[in-house]
Amino acid sequence: MLDLKRLHAPLREELKSAFEEILDSSAFINGPPVKRFEEELAAHVGVSRAIGVSSGTDALLVAMMALGVKPGDEVITSPYTFFSTAGCVARLGARPVFVDIEPDGFNLDIEKIEAAVTDRTVGIVPVHLFGQCAHMDAIGRIAKARGLWVMEDAAQSIGAELDGRPAGTWGTVGTFSFFPAKNLGALGDGGAAVTDDGDLADRIAHLRGHGAKRKYHHEEVGGNFRLDALQAAMLSVKLPALRGWEEGRRRVASRYAGALEGIDGVTVPRELPGRRHVYNQYVIRLRDRDAVRELLAERGIGCAVYYPSPLSAQPCFAYLGHGPGDFPEAERAARETLAIPVDPLLDEAQQEAVIEAVARGAGKV
Repeated sequence: MLDLKRLHAPLREELKSAFEEILDSSAFINGPPVKRFEEELAAHVGVSRAIGVSSGTDALLVAMMALGVKPGDEVITSPYTFFSTAGCVARLGARPVFVDIEPDGFNLDIEKIEAAVTDRTVGIVPVHLFGQCAHMDAIGRIAKARGLWVMEDAAQSIGAELDGRPAGTWGTVGTFSFFPAKNLGALGDGGAAVTDDGDLADRIAHLRGHGAKRKYHHEEVGGNFRLDALQAAMLSVKLPALRGWEEGRRRVASRYAGALEGIDGVTVPRELPGRRHVYNQYVIRLRDRDAVRELLAERGIGCAVYYPSPLSAQPCFAYLGHGPGDFPEAERAARETLAIPVDPLLDEAQQEAVIEAVARGAGKV
């Protein structure tokens, strides 16, 4: 799905130099590399503050802690996303309230959000899934009218834009993941929270270090959510290359769309109006997903199902009482979707191999 060795090759000497600098300093926790990357990330995204943390999951968790999410609260989010989004809500004793997705962008259906708001709702967590922004203008209006905070789960969408405004800058706070397969990936786990709210940023930074402003003095219970200095240094090397990689993904996506659109049984993703899609995944819908997946596997072409089951059907959320048919679009996406390679360095022959395999698997070649 993504050839990281090839992606890192032009940066290899810089990455090695950054590694050696950290090794020689023996300063592996916090310190200048983390501060430098936080400043670079904030400037790249267009916010005043970025707080590096240990993973995208921990970015969600510590941001929710900083916002005061507690048992009895309700948080509206998507049933069609990675587990962390709702898992962090539940981990704090709050109740995830699922709202179905739209069929085109796989993001929250804004027509269904208001009906999910109750007097226990404290916030909304839209997910910018697969690299495309949710309807943040409409979600922001709903949240403002109801007095709710908005947390953007932008784990898959650093660099994505809506009406020229970057993902992560629309809500109260945005969160990113730097898992190695992300568009901007660390050489291990990493994440960040971004915000223009200085007080909230201070609180997130405070909580990521066990709630202590000075060593061994804990004003509240936080967690060990720190970003390693080594990962921060690796990310600083890779960040300047991000725009180029995004454009590479967009070129591959455009080639796929031109070749696959109109094939019976295949629906290609659509870049919605006003969006800049960064294609962390290129996800197609298939009438017969298994046939296409099997052919790709036979030919050694990477593919993956994101996600085979809605969160509403996960055993750990059985207590919410959902059943089949409650979220029809999320359930349909779980049955029909398949991600195909969108590596920014895929050459034309590799792209053609993917296109031909998808078309043949769909029965049209």
